[in-house]
Amino acid sequence: MSSQEYRHIVRIVGNDIPGERKLIVGLTQIKGIGFNFATAISSTLKINQNSNIGHLTEENVQAIEKLILNPIEAKFPLWFLNRQKDIETGKDMHLLTSDIPFTLRNDIERERVTVSWRGYRHLSGLKVRGQRTRTSGRRGGAVGVAKGGLAAPVKKGSAGAPAAEAAAPAADAPAATPAATPAAAEKKE
Repeated sequence: MSSQEYRHIVRIVGNDIPGERKLIVGLTQIKGIGFNFATAISSTLKINQNSNIGHLTEENVQAIEKLILNPIEAKFPLWFLNRQKDIETGKDMHLLTSDIPFTLRNDIERERVTVSWRGYRHLSGLKVRGQRTRTSGRRGGAVGVAKGGLAAPVKKGSAGAPAAEAAAPAADAPAATPAATPAAAEKKE
């Protein structure tokens, strides 16, 4: 192909993809399209997987966009889609780009509003799908045992630091007169 046909940036479904990327790697830069989906696109449209994105013709780019936006029409199996039996519409669809986090937030909010068990787990920040939580998944505050640090930090170079600190308050107390203590009184006699 001539250098005139090469494009340095190709726009597919609102994403700018550098022209030097291979077809599979370039398509996986679109959020919602993974390696397997990109491979299926290239094999369905019979485009060389090792060709660079910049060498695609305008017809190829439009065919890729059409396939990405409506994979059901291209006879992709339903298990290949990332949103099967949508709760609100009941349709099978494939979500792309910013629709993915938006739909995820809506799903979690619906679980919270219906006060389901999964909603409680999401609300508390705990594991939702029945995983073990006794020893794993401990992020945030420490549970059970305080981590790090010593009970009483010891200064370097003072091996007898606790004994010296204990003697210091006794020196600050008023000195008792020898006659006032019984031991001192016996020594005098």
